[in-house]
Amino acid sequence: MNEIRVLSESERNWAMFCHLSSFASVIIPFGGIIGPLICWSSRRYESLFVDTNGKASINFQLSILLYMLVCIPLMFIIIGIFLMVALVILELVCVIQASIRASRGEDYRYPLSIPFIQ
Repeated sequence: MNEIRVLSESERNWAMFCHLSSFASVIIPFGGIIGPLICWSSRRYESLFVDTNGKASINFQLSILLYMLVCIPLMFIIIGIFLMVALVILELVCVIQASIRASRGEDYRYPLSIPFIQ
């Protein structure tokens, strides 16, 4: 049976910021990992919801980074270019979906995410 959690607006907002802060990679190198890490580490002990969403965001960003690194040598045989474009689109769509769900107080599981942080 699903347990109903009453989440404050602050918890939902911080969880949403954990996901949205990954867009910092547009401005700062490795900002996609640093942004969620800062949001998560600042509020992880105050809310289980923020802790769960922060870990999910960091794990997904680390997974995307790993997949991008694998694509670099594949770019020499052209398929890496298509895979990298697909990864960028996947990241964009998933981060937006996760942010919307977090703002509603719902859980979201990223596809293809490796659980580096448990």
